Amino acid sequence: MLDLSQVALLGLDRTELKSLVESTGEPAYRAKQLLEAIYRQRVESVEQISTLSQDLRGRLAAKGVTVGAPRIEKRFVSQDGTVRYLIACVDGQSVETVWMPEGDGGEAGDGSEAGELAERFEERLSLRTSGIKPRSQQEPIAALKRDAGQRQGQRQRLNQRPQGQNQGRSTICISSQVGCAVDCQFCLTALLGVKRNLTAGEIVGQVCAVLKEQKVSPPENRINLVFMGMGEPFLNYENFVKAARLLVEEVGIAERRMTVSTAGIVPRIHDFAKEKIRPKLAISLNAPNDELRTRIMPLNKKWNLEMLMAAARAYPLRTREWITFEYVLLGGVNDAPENAKEVSELLRGMRCKVNLIALNPGPGVEFTTPGMERVTEFQAILREAGIPAFVRRPRGRDIYAACGQLKRTVEIATAQER
Repeated sequence: MLDLSQVALLGLDRTELKSLVESTGEPAYRAKQLLEAIYRQRVESVEQISTLSQDLRGRLAAKGVTVGAPRIEKRFVSQDGTVRYLIACVDGQSVETVWMPEGDGGEAGDGSEAGELAERFEERLSLRTSGIKPRSQQEPIAALKRDAGQRQGQRQRLNQRPQGQNQGRSTICISSQVGCAVDCQFCLTALLGVKRNLTAGEIVGQVCAVLKEQKVSPPENRINLVFMGMGEPFLNYENFVKAARLLVEEVGIAERRMTVSTAGIVPRIHDFAKEKIRPKLAISLNAPNDELRTRIMPLNKKWNLEMLMAAARAYPLRTREWITFEYVLLGGVNDAPENAKEVSELLRGMRCKVNLIALNPGPGVEFTTPGMERVTEFQAILREAGIPAFVRRPRGRDIYAACGQLKRTVEIATAQER
């Protein structure tokens, strides 16, 4: 007999909810009502599920069944509109989730220039290999910039929509662990260590909480999702995969608008390649050789670049899909022209793009942010080698919401709490 006193509805899939309602003597269609209430209406308590009879709601509540909806504990609002949420878990732990109203400036499919350029770049490569003459004979990057510019008017019209409708480029960055087990030397989150894995319900719950807070709802509103918050998703693999499935099938976020980032858990890259529902893959590269990568990412001792690149090259890409390599530029460490040339050789022949991220600084991180001219030179070398490379725009630096800055810190003088 199912112990309902331990059940939180958020995180359960269709099969599990059907089993739950049948254990109460209710017909199977109640499972569909629960799915709609939890993932689309985003109710916070069993009593709010109006499609259930009052008697059933009372029985479920009396048995201790809860929705398990997370609670937004604090909000920090950046000058650029980014919001960093501190979300409380039932055991007193908390995680951070970030809302970026104009995307993160680097993920293909998020409506940003970088995403559009990458997609158009792939189109042109496909035409070239198929023997079809492309529409323009210009140098590829220049032509792509022109094409992206033609869409500027459409983006401007989107930006003029009232609040609640202007969500064409919004991105939610979610966490998969409380803290992080991967000791990247340039990341604030790594200073926390890892407390525990999040459940599938806690992962999905972050998204539901932010959607409700922002008064948006996919698929009506085009929302992009990145598993790039606190934690390493592939070290919480089963819960991450289940959460991704629920987010696609029940919350309504398109699979092609979801990206998961891994520091390079090689066995799980192979596992992920076999998943039926599979967000796009991003790999944190950050160095072009083993000596340097091991210095800043100790994980490289276990899965070195040879193993990582073999897994990436074997990864089966779908139509119009690319692997993204993320590269955090650390001043005077991995940002030299020689490093860029090494990266070009490492990635030669792959269907990939590179997101360049100038280090987002923070207390306890000893590295420095390189100058913009250094970043631009690095990007130019990659592009000259035929690798699409884009500089990710920092979002929410003033509230410690940017890449590598997430840490459970609530006393931030620059934050505007509301």
